[in-house]
Amino acid sequence: MRISWVGCGGAAAVLGAAAIGAGLAWAAPLNITLAGGSVGGAWSTMGTAIGETIRLEAPGSSFTYEPGVDAANVQLVSSGKVQLGIAHAQMALRGIKGVPPFKAKTPDIKAIALLDPQAAVQILVRKDSKIQSLAQIKKDKMAVRVAFNKRGTMMAVAGEEVFKAAGISTADIAKWGGRIDYVDYNTGLAQLKNGQTDLVLNMLAFPSAQVKAVARDLALRLIGIDAPEVQQLTAEVGMKPITIPADSYSFDQQAVNTVTGMVVLVASDKLPDEEAAAIASGMIKHYDYLKKAYPPFSRMGPEALPDVAPLTLHPGAAKAYKAAGLLK
Repeated sequence: MRISWVGCGGAAAVLGAAAIGAGLAWAAPLNITLAGGSVGGAWSTMGTAIGETIRLEAPGSSFTYEPGVDAANVQLVSSGKVQLGIAHAQMALRGIKGVPPFKAKTPDIKAIALLDPQAAVQILVRKDSKIQSLAQIKKDKMAVRVAFNKRGTMMAVAGEEVFKAAGISTADIAKWGGRIDYVDYNTGLAQLKNGQTDLVLNMLAFPSAQVKAVARDLALRLIGIDAPEVQQLTAEVGMKPITIPADSYSFDQQAVNTVTGMVVLVASDKLPDEEAAAIASGMIKHYDYLKKAYPPFSRMGPEALPDVAPLTLHPGAAKAYKAAGLLK
């Protein structure tokens, strides 16, 4: 069920304002639809966990999770078709600026919370693969079959930008006899397992449960990103350097240098402050539940929730963080 902004005002907003002013728990039920990622993926788990914290904070609330993709989630939130969306901060920023894949600016986008500070680019190949580096692919003009995430996701943009930084265009891959498949991550991993794909690239937390599951049946290896490419991705895409430690996965005993983005919960500035405050308050108060439902939340504490730069916090969320002593 999709809920419009019209049904979120009136008496509920008045009750919410009174609750915040009195420092009490939110009492009015909310009607919230959240657009996340593909069914069975990390964002699906994350999104449904957030929905439960909303129900715990505002009993009787209606919550609907919808599968989605990065850019589309930002557009749905901006248009008011959904109240919340999960997106990479770098993709939301592209929307605010009107940079491709966006055709128009979405200046109303604000952040509710940081969800994952380490959405690291992870490049996977089979352990017995001849591919040792991106530089080798370029040098040998290898006919490589690549799986990026779905079009319209920051993960797919990251894949294209990583290859671009290494001097490899999508046209090069086709010219050398390879191909790029834009598919969800689980499909990409299945293709790698079945020998239909040579390299899978995605942005996600590490260690990834999805990768670990595939590694039980298939010997894998991570490929790193060289320093010049890391510098270019930092300057041009807004990513940050990060190292995946050697003990992150049982199959790879060497540390791997790469880049990372961050995943955030976004809303429109049309979302009433009282509702944004209730959503943020639910995540703060029930953070222990979030950690159990989605273990990567354990890498950060509730104090990190308001750390959404380069985005701006929704005013209502900022109120909740200030009330909880998490923001000055």
